[in-house]
Amino acid sequence: MDVQEIVNSIRALTQGETDTVALMATVACEVHHAMPQADWTGFYRVVAPELLKIGPYQGGHGCLVIPFSRGVCGACARSGAVQNVPDVDAFPGHIACASSTRSELVLPVFNAAGKLLGVFDIDSDSPAAFSQADEAWLVPLLAEVFAGAE
Repeated sequence: MDVQEIVNSIRALTQGETDTVALMATVACEVHHAMPQADWTGFYRVVAPELLKIGPYQGGHGCLVIPFSRGVCGACARSGAVQNVPDVDAFPGHIACASSTRSELVLPVFNAAGKLLGVFDIDSDSPAAFSQADEAWLVPLLAEVFAGAE
């Protein structure tokens, strides 16, 4: 996986776009196809106080609604911090949207004004599938892509 190639592709595809759903759909598609360890890649959007609903994604069905109080995605939304979980079975309150999921990387998605738009969830059927190196390119890319989104 050539990270710079993925970043450049996403930048080119999203340049000038501010529609949150269009951006989410594009990022989910590009990242899913670029990361061989990703079995489910998508967004959960903040739709009400303390509530996430599924947004654009690639892979099998996901959970439709996740409260901030539950699961890895909820922990990310609640804390505003990246959640890199090498073993989902060891995560208290993990929601098994897919029984095959073994590890997750969930990143908060903020616009430039600091508004939480949602979370970006990447699931893998392999344990410990995500590294700090994955976080290192995804965090700034999400900040850049969603800076002008509402």
